[in-house]
Amino acid sequence: MTEQPGNEARSRWQQRYDAALAAGRVRDADFTTLSGLEVEPAYGPADEAAVPGFDRIGWPGEFPFTRGLHATGYRGRAWTIRQFAGFGNARQTNERFRSLLTEGGGGLSVAFDMPTLMGRDSDDPLALGEVGHCGVAIDSAADMDVLFEGIPLDRTTTSMTISGPAVPVFCMYLVAAERQGADIAELDGTLQTDIFKEYIAQKEWLFAPEPHLRLIGDLMEYCAAEIPAYKPISVSGYHIREAGSTAAQELAYTLADGFAYVELGLSRGLDVDVFAPGLSFFFDAHVDFFEEIAKFRAARRIWARWLRDVYGARTDKAQQLRFHTQTAGVSLTAQQPDNNIVRTAVEALAAVLGGTNSLHTNALDEVLALPSARAAQIALRTQQVIAEETGVLNVADPLGGSWYVEALTDELERQAEEVFTRIREMGSDGTMTAGILRGIEDGWFTGEIAEAAFVYQRALEKGEKKVVGVNTLTGAGAAADDLEILRVSHQVETDQRAELAGRRQSRDDAAARAAVARMVEVARTEENMVPAMLAAARAEATLGEICDALRAEWGTYTEAARF
Repeated sequence: MTEQPGNEARSRWQQRYDAALAAGRVRDADFTTLSGLEVEPAYGPADEAAVPGFDRIGWPGEFPFTRGLHATGYRGRAWTIRQFAGFGNARQTNERFRSLLTEGGGGLSVAFDMPTLMGRDSDDPLALGEVGHCGVAIDSAADMDVLFEGIPLDRTTTSMTISGPAVPVFCMYLVAAERQGADIAELDGTLQTDIFKEYIAQKEWLFAPEPHLRLIGDLMEYCAAEIPAYKPISVSGYHIREAGSTAAQELAYTLADGFAYVELGLSRGLDVDVFAPGLSFFFDAHVDFFEEIAKFRAARRIWARWLRDVYGARTDKAQQLRFHTQTAGVSLTAQQPDNNIVRTAVEALAAVLGGTNSLHTNALDEVLALPSARAAQIALRTQQVIAEETGVLNVADPLGGSWYVEALTDELERQAEEVFTRIREMGSDGTMTAGILRGIEDGWFTGEIAEAAFVYQRALEKGEKKVVGVNTLTGAGAAADDLEILRVSHQVETDQRAELAGRRQSRDDAAARAAVARMVEVARTEENMVPAMLAAARAEATLGEICDALRAEWGTYTEAARF
């Protein structure tokens, strides 16, 4: 790439890239095309001054990080292949985890069953018929021991997709790590803990928003002090998009939630440059290829600017938005399910070209059931083909500078900024937090998402939007009936309930009950609740016992009916 006078940004990028190369942070790999052509690590204009607003695009690794967080792009480090998995009991899921890691997965992502997501034990009457069906059943720290048996937690990054009872589940994860002999200060991973998106889209909460925010604030403080590499919040747009939002709504609502968690950290007296790097994001990669790429690029730019200009972050790490992506479950179809392999590949490539830091690819049969072993392997191989065969690792942000992609990036940013203004106006004090809470109370978010979903559904029914095998090209093709799907036996629930009963009998019951009571006492003070909850997990208090005690203390939450 020829150096041009006045290209200061390119010079800064080159210095950073050269430094990374000298430090051994660039992979020893073949950076050529399939035909053997040498390619540069990044491309940009010959004359930056000739591109209006080029400072908003910039070079990889430079504020506002539109083109990625690192000067090296994926030459430095490829995205983490982090397949979402969980079904049945802990032992069954452990086997799937081991298979994924053996086959080349780079990290774990835990899916929990519905009773666990709602803070219920497997023997709770409300858990009947649901144990192990949409994820793994976790009742106590002993289940976590089995879940991660043979998987060293101090050397494996682990993501856990759970929000309502996230903190007690996190404590059980810490206990499992301690029992392995790990130094918990060295753990690295992500806990979702995003309660705002539950009220906005997914509806898996335990209490009213305020108690949840108290727990999240305690978790932020604890991780900042004790487990600095661990990311205690993964702000989720995925579930907002799956509920029917547009790309711009997903972008705006997700980042607004993230800003509110920044405000929470600041309200606790935490240093934004210390805690902001512990906030990560979780986005949907839908099937509109270029719109999704633009969404990811806009997200990085917006976050960097707001963290610097609104919340006072001074360091690159605090200004950088890191995100995991999952391909769009809502795009999968039961009709002609083999088409889902193609959809997932396109969505995964959009996530990669948008600069995702980690990625999960959905299996072709997930519209029908939890993925079979064969379908899970195809989903994993989809990522590996993209990584190993397409050349996408060679060049950072290869679509940067595309008139179309840059225009879409700008437009999505503009729409998101309009939403931010609307949310802050809804609040009583101009903060993002107050606006979000008011929007939840008034049903504004759910109403906006419902309207977007209705508009899209109407377009489908009119044939204005096409889905192959559903409203166009509906002829011959493999049918859902041809698939052998994974079925979770009722015996899983029977066995899990028996296992839970045995653990209650064998534990020091008085110690477990005393630890839960102590946790409730702490809840009545301003003391951080994580240590007391961790003590309860060590005593083998169950998830249901911990959450029920807090329900009794804080009450439950019922969404107001709206028509």
